[in-house]
Order: sequence, then structure tokens, then C-alpha cells
Amino acid sequence: MDRSVISDPKSHYGSGKLATRHFITQRLTGALNILFTIFFIWLVVSLAGAERAEMLAVVGNPFVAILSALLVVNVCVHMRIGMQEVIEDYVVEPRLHSLTMLLNNLFCLAIALIGVIAIAKIAIWG
Repeated sequence: MDRSVISDPKSHYGSGKLATRHFITQRLTGALNILFTIFFIWLVVSLAGAERAEMLAVVGNPFVAILSALLVVNVCVHMRIGMQEVIEDYVVEPRLHSLTMLLNNLFCLAIALIGVIAIAKIAIWG
């Protein structure tokens, strides 16, 4: 970027409100990831050595299934914002920037959907 554009205080770099929302969302999802990680570690440790039927019963519990689905969604939101920051910082060509942002959003959406559908399948059909 041209130095004169950067030094001009009237230059527009993007929405300050959007950047603040991303900052707060990134920190909030990061904090929630800590709590979800504690839950996930408890779940894995409690299921260590269990039979398949017992595992399906535990994951099929609505409380565990909902928390697991929220974990997947939270991680995907956190991942999307983190990758968006990397793309904004390092991809400068406009067409490539738009493409990588689209691919980032689609990838995170696909991972979230696959994860939630897998958890729902286990919870509903065993």
C-alpha cells in the first residue's frame, strides 16, 4: 500500500464497528472454547475404555449432545474469524481476497454442519 494513503487520516480502512465486533466475538469464542475444552476433556476421559453402546448412550444424552454441538459451532466461528484476520492481513489482490474469504466462510460452514449433523445422528438414531 502507498505510504501517502496510510498517512492520510481521511483514508478509509473499513468499518470500525465491524472490527470491534470481530474483536469481541473472537475473545468471547476463545473464552468459551476454554470452557468447552474442559467439558470435552471430561467427556473423553469419562468414556475411556467404555463399550460402544455406553458411548452412544452418553453422547445421545440431550445435555451432552447440545453441549457438543455448541462446541463445534463455537470452534467454527472462532476459526472463521481467525482465518479472516489472516486473509485480510496477507492477501492483498482483490479478486483473490474475495475468493479466499468465500472459501473460508464455506469451509467453516461445512465443518459446522457436518459436525452438528454427526452429533444429531448419534443423539437421535444412535
